[in-house]
Amino acid sequence: MTAQPATFEAVLIANARRVEAMMDDILSSGPASGEIARPQTLLNAMRHGALNGGKRLRPFLVVQSAELFGAGGEAALRVGCALECLHSYSLVHDDLPAMDDDDLRRGKPTVHIAFDEATAILAGDSLLTLAFDIIAAPETNLPDAAKTQLVLELARASGVGGMAGGQALDLQAEKQAPDEAGIVLLQSMKTGALLRFACEAGAIIAGTPVQDRHRMRSFGEVIGRAFQLADDLLDLTSDAATLGKAAGKDAARGKGTLVALHGQAWAESELDRLVEQAVALLEPYGEKASILVDAARFVANRTS
Repeated sequence: MTAQPATFEAVLIANARRVEAMMDDILSSGPASGEIARPQTLLNAMRHGALNGGKRLRPFLVVQSAELFGAGGEAALRVGCALECLHSYSLVHDDLPAMDDDDLRRGKPTVHIAFDEATAILAGDSLLTLAFDIIAAPETNLPDAAKTQLVLELARASGVGGMAGGQALDLQAEKQAPDEAGIVLLQSMKTGALLRFACEAGAIIAGTPVQDRHRMRSFGEVIGRAFQLADDLLDLTSDAATLGKAAGKDAARGKGTLVALHGQAWAESELDRLVEQAVALLEPYGEKASILVDAARFVANRTS
């Protein structure tokens, strides 16, 4: 009997388990070379912020983008874990009282609630820097040039011109709602930058020609827009029990979103258009890109 191909959800879950296991190992081991110690309370807070389930979509995109070019394996998984550490740091800090002031994340108390605010800040700082440690470490078996490029692109995606800058714009938007161009800009930075990196990272790991890197970067940009649009729809239509975090906060804070600007029907139509655009970008790769096509559809149609 011929084995049936695994469903997208099965592949996503299997990858999430691999990521969780590797991150658990990284956050359980003793001091790395050059470290004196790892304070246990801080390590526990990092684990609370990073090992709390979730779909692990960003490392999934790293691994699958690398596999598209024949470079899947432990190195790609480690880069995915690095990205997930950085993403986890951003959530720990976003939840702080000075930022989004959330008590719940993935159905569990946020780090500053489970520990305290100062520990949460330090846990976020530590997860951020750990991301670059993982990429640069000898255990990540990649050429030095690839590691350098990955570190550079991740720094740019996460810093003042990427995620952190987008968060700053988002906080400003609570005081004065931006116009449509401003909303698109802040969302492309706050949410889109890490998803863009995830897709481009696979091509960097594989050492592909620059045109493939650009194509995967564009694919990441498109699904980043779809991810944020779907997120804004969920904030409008879902509840905390389903989302595992507070719902309706955008409207409560008066945040400008494309859903608030154009309405639910427009947003649903725009998601369909973005999926079509994402699929078109992957057409040159044929059936090899089927799992990433499914990922684009998943991003647009997710329920949590």
